Amino acid sequence: MSNKKSWGSTVMGWFVVQDPSAADAGPAADSSDNDAEAIRRTAAQPRLDVFATPPPAAAGGKVDFDAVFQSAGIESAERERVTRTLELLTSLPPGTDETVKKQIVTASLRAFGVPVPQIIESGAQELQALEAYIRTGAADAEKVTAEAEQRIKQYQEEIVKLRAVMQQRVDEQQAVVKRCNEKKLEVQKVLEFFGQDAVARVVRESPKLHEPKSA
Repeated sequence: MSNKKSWGSTVMGWFVVQDPSAADAGPAADSSDNDAEAIRRTAAQPRLDVFATPPPAAAGGKVDFDAVFQSAGIESAERERVTRTLELLTSLPPGTDETVKKQIVTASLRAFGVPVPQIIESGAQELQALEAYIRTGAADAEKVTAEAEQRIKQYQEEIVKLRAVMQQRVDEQQAVVKRCNEKKLEVQKVLEFFGQDAVARVVRESPKLHEPKSA
């Protein structure tokens, strides 16, 4: 088994990109999933108990990495080792042979008096903290989403009930209009019997009646 395969198997779940040989088998399953499904899968993973204090919230999706690492108990000196190593790597000319690159970086770190195992440990701690932060955030997002979906369901059920009440009231009013108009036609027969002039005169003189006004 190659170093890459061993490396990928050891820290599976921490790295963003998996072993290249796995990618050759086809597109990742995540590529066809929507964001909500991806969050649900992440939230279902076991929590990593690495935070000594609650990590800061990522307001607007912005992450305070130093604060996250600090919450995970990674001291500034440990974080500095990883940062310094990364700076050394990025300062090398593009295309530098990997073996040469490793020799240069290793020699520089020895000059600084920083043991390589400590850098590896600090880097692994940071990866572990970031994965724990992702899972913690996913669990919170899943909880908020589930609660919101439940409330939406309740609102939708309430909307259905309100629409039913509205329609029932409209149907009732339509029935009232129909029956009242039918009754008006019956009473109108009595008034028509006495004639339009007689009815108009009584309406004008009666304090109980309001003379109809033309629209």
